Amino acid sequence: MSVEPETTTRPRPPSPRLGLLPMIIFGSRWLQLPLYLGLIIAQCVYIVLFMKELWHVSTHALDLTEQDIMMSVLALIDVVMISNLLVMVIVGGYETFVSRLDLQGHPDEPEWLGHVNASVLKIKLAMAIIGISSIALLRTFIEAGNLGSSRASFTENGVMWQVLIHITFVVSAIGIAFVDRFSDATTRKQDGVT
Repeated sequence: MSVEPETTTRPRPPSPRLGLLPMIIFGSRWLQLPLYLGLIIAQCVYIVLFMKELWHVSTHALDLTEQDIMMSVLALIDVVMISNLLVMVIVGGYETFVSRLDLQGHPDEPEWLGHVNASVLKIKLAMAIIGISSIALLRTFIEAGNLGSSRASFTENGVMWQVLIHITFVVSAIGIAFVDRFSDATTRKQDGVT
């Protein structure tokens, strides 16, 4: 005779009764659902773009130079990083601003999802944007190094602006992290936690 283990699921506390206006305001968060579904469609477009670039580099590998292959691989990495950014926005944004996903205990639950909030999401997004900008900047440097080639379409001024924009992303991310850390320390100090 085997005894099945009892599953331990915590019952949810009863939902508080809301008045009509608070219910409408709180329910308006569901208006973001079509935006997240649209981002899922955008991710499907990136899958098509990735497969197109992968097909190109695979079928023309013998005809391409090492630099052309490197540029194609960087393009693939760029698509993957943008796709990762989309996943962070879709999953993290939905969990933070719309509704809980209730993934606790699921074997595929993202590790970062357990402690995501608006501040953490901002920092993760800033870091992802820096990564994407880094790949784009690397591609620019490689292409700009081939000034004699017909593919090089960069001017010194254009490269300088791209570097300045990248530096702006880095400084912005540092600023966001600093403000987040400062506000977290202030909150802990006000709560009496050292």
